[in-house]
Amino acid sequence: MNFKLKVWRQNGSSALGEFTGYEAKDIPEEASFLEMLDIVNEELIERKEEPVAFDSDCREGICGMCSLVINGIPHGPGKAKTTCQLYMRRFKNGDTIWVEPFRAAAFPIVRDLVVDRSAFDHVIEAGGYIPVRTGSAPDANAIPIAKTAADLAMEAAACIGCGACVAACPNSSAMLFVAAKVSHLGLLPQGQADRGRRVLGMVRKMDELRFGNCTNHYECEAVCPAEISATFISRLNREYMAAATADALAVG
Repeated sequence: MNFKLKVWRQNGSSALGEFTGYEAKDIPEEASFLEMLDIVNEELIERKEEPVAFDSDCREGICGMCSLVINGIPHGPGKAKTTCQLYMRRFKNGDTIWVEPFRAAAFPIVRDLVVDRSAFDHVIEAGGYIPVRTGSAPDANAIPIAKTAADLAMEAAACIGCGACVAACPNSSAMLFVAAKVSHLGLLPQGQADRGRRVLGMVRKMDELRFGNCTNHYECEAVCPAEISATFISRLNREYMAAATADALAVG
């Protein structure tokens, strides 16, 4: 398969960037999108040209590092997959494919298709740790948890922190990410001790880092590799309002 690529090239967040055209030739249809970029980079290196910088790690849809926007869609066409799980057979031979990094003020471009997503790490840090001592592995039934709560917590915990929700949102909102991280602990008994402090810290840090707010476009839900529901954002809003009210009353 042969493709024409329009790839965003930019040498750092302060530099100007532009789309540059490349030919991707003789690409196996079973190759992943990242493997296709590897093939293109090998040809660039042979020609003594600078290879395209992009991020990846596990290449199994677990780490969330492969943060690319492909033809205007974070992680590319299709549902419930990351860029490394996108295969070239989804495209037609001869297609022109536009490739660019995630766009958000909180995700500055490091180089080409690589963005700095450490803002997510700072949001998680603001949430802190669970103060409950776990010791050795407890028996599975030591702490009774309703199945509905356990299922919801597991759904929220599936978030891999890739940032596709931010890239898809016209406001660059991180609400789905924060909602998932707040909810999976807030739904479980072990997360109750710091439940209010956690949601206040994470939401305020999110705002501080210049993520936008949610205005119900639901683009985040559409591109989420883990298919996390936007209903968690409603849960986040309720959690935040309750915690902020309690905090205000305590101060007063």
